[in-house]
Amino acid sequence: MPASVSRQERKQRTRQALLDAALELLADRGFGSLSLREVTKRAGIVPTAFYRHFTSMDELGVALVEETTRTLRGMIRTARTEPASHRGMIDASVRTLYEHVRAHEDHFRFVTRERYAGTGPVARAIGVELRLFSSDLAIDLARFDDLREWPTEDLHALADLIVTAMLATVVDLLEVRHGDREADERTLALARKRLRMILVGVPHWRPSA
Repeated sequence: MPASVSRQERKQRTRQALLDAALELLADRGFGSLSLREVTKRAGIVPTAFYRHFTSMDELGVALVEETTRTLRGMIRTARTEPASHRGMIDASVRTLYEHVRAHEDHFRFVTRERYAGTGPVARAIGVELRLFSSDLAIDLARFDDLREWPTEDLHALADLIVTAMLATVVDLLEVRHGDREADERTLALARKRLRMILVGVPHWRPSA
């Protein structure tokens, strides 16, 4: 049994090494330009060993997308569900997003680049993750008194607006010079303002029958 566990651990480390190598190589280029040989060379393994972990480069790219968003979805949902007001939800969500982006900047550069310029399975995987974010948010929005009677379609439309605004914040944060705290705070203030501008219309919205 210990030997089996050890083999599994080694396999997981090699898989992670491939993901990390791809992310390093993607620092200033698109995923479509990346080759299997480049990734395996950077990871320190032979090219044929790649297929023990991924069936294709596209599968590796999708795994990178999931690695970027999986933890963030849980963190953002926790941040959203604790506050009892729209404003509290906005502040908690923006702060959580900021901390996660700053801790994983290479991941988010990859995702935002592929979101706007990528094609194929990786771009589609990003679209799926964004829709999951939106669906989670629509569920959370429905707990507020002034949104409880909204139709599901309208809740999802509101959630889509919020997710789009937060994606814009990710792009803004990635453009800030490293270590510029003042610029960070301005970016976060703008992010909160965008979300409040979206939500200010909530009490006045009359869902169609």
